[in-house]
Amino acid sequence: MEWKTIVSPLKTARFPVPLGWDVPPDSAAVPPARRLVMDIVRFWDVPLSGEALQELELCASEVIANAMEHSKARCTVTVRRVGERLRVEVADSNPVFERGGADPEATSGRGLILVEALAHAWGWHPVAGVGKVVWFDFLESHEARCPTYGWGTARNLCAQSLVA
Repeated sequence: MEWKTIVSPLKTARFPVPLGWDVPPDSAAVPPARRLVMDIVRFWDVPLSGEALQELELCASEVIANAMEHSKARCTVTVRRVGERLRVEVADSNPVFERGGADPEATSGRGLILVEALAHAWGWHPVAGVGKVVWFDFLESHEARCPTYGWGTARNLCAQSLVA
């Protein structure tokens, strides 16, 4: 897949456009879809801490897997930046929103609890006649790596200020 970047007419500003793709209805398709989310985030150089990247990856897995499990059909994953937020949306053909976790002895049904705990915000909305979209946001952290090659991070330091 080739990523798209919009460049301003004066070639002074660049920003990513939303990227979306279909994921086949197979549990084996979840890991590649999750990796593609992460590849896009890294390609766009979204300022997220290492911990936030791991949490984002877990949330993407959970929401994509839920769409597979509950719709038994193809879903569409979209990654976009909304202001200083990174948003991942998963659209599926099941119009019913199913939130698990009612049975404490169950071995599944806790994915959205994780998403709620890790993401800055999350939600869902119906899509008339089509299904629903489940989404979550991560806030950009504006932490930049110290020029110590991974031995720490510098808080409140813009990444651009390291490039002189």
